Amino acid sequence: MGQVAIVGCGFVADLYMHAFAAHPQIEIVGCFDQDKARQKAFASHWGLREAADFDRLAQDVAGRGLLLNLTNPRAHFEVNTAALEAGCHVFCEKPLAMSYEEAAALQALATRRGLQLGTAPSSVLGEAAQTLARAVRSQRYGTPRLVYAELDDGFVAQAPLEHWVSASGAPWPYEDEFQVGCTLEHAGYYLSWLIAIFGPVARVTAFCSEILAEKRGVTGGAPDFSVALLEFEQGPLVRLTCSIVAPHDHRFRLMTDKGVLAVKQAWDNSAAVRFHKRLRLRRRLLENPWGQRIGLPSKTTHPKLSRKGAAAMNFALGPEEMLGAIAASQPSRLSGDYALHLTEVVGFH
Repeated sequence: MGQVAIVGCGFVADLYMHAFAAHPQIEIVGCFDQDKARQKAFASHWGLREAADFDRLAQDVAGRGLLLNLTNPRAHFEVNTAALEAGCHVFCEKPLAMSYEEAAALQALATRRGLQLGTAPSSVLGEAAQTLARAVRSQRYGTPRLVYAELDDGFVAQAPLEHWVSASGAPWPYEDEFQVGCTLEHAGYYLSWLIAIFGPVARVTAFCSEILAEKRGVTGGAPDFSVALLEFEQGPLVRLTCSIVAPHDHRFRLMTDKGVLAVKQAWDNSAAVRFHKRLRLRRRLLENPWGQRIGLPSKTTHPKLSRKGAAAMNFALGPEEMLGAIAASQPSRLSGDYALHLTEVVGFH
């Protein structure tokens, strides 16, 4: 189906490789990392060819496949720029850039070069997100009025972070995670679902704070709590919360005139989508606690993966979709204005 070159061989790269194993039609042509020890360990574990430098890696996929940017978020703008200038279509791990201005410059460059530039997360293409979107569009479950979307990951600073190691031996980069912040890292998961279902966000009202001034020796980091109210041009009011302080909670609840459409796990492509119908019981009004599970017409949607760490997500869905779009000479669903708007709204913190 297509070829992919990987730049950045850290923790998340192993999650992508685990997913690519379920997509044998995609060929990984090589990998590159500025940390040569990290590059060697990653290439050896997965049986990949090591590129001598970035330019040679880009040449391998220029004009035909795509370059998969899995570098540190602060390097995304520089690497994406270099890849586009080398003639590569690019799929970038989130965020696309550290600011809307940088993302807009990248998108303008991609447009001038006739290239596609897409961004993670890919979970919007997953079964849970697609099931939820179909349920909303069917209008069977009532008019959407309000959404509570939670992306709380627990009191991460007290977790055994030193033991979080990827398949090829890369440590979870908690210093970078604390510096970049949970909003830029995680808000895109549910936000991508919301934009795909309801379209552009018209207005954001947000608050954020760094509740823990010191986390494992990291000071001056990004906010570790944020909450935003999102108003869509067409759609319900949304409350989106991100934190690495509050107890783990990844629920998505969409309140309608008839009940609640709910998903319990953002990071599970197979998470159940349930409708909790609103009932009158004597003098009480409540939602059915069990809920009706909603499915798609076809039982086969995309390759499902076993849980790796905190997630059961197929990270290859985005690159696969982009490769298909490139082959068909049509825009990717995760590129262009969509990718730019997602980056714009995530920057509310």
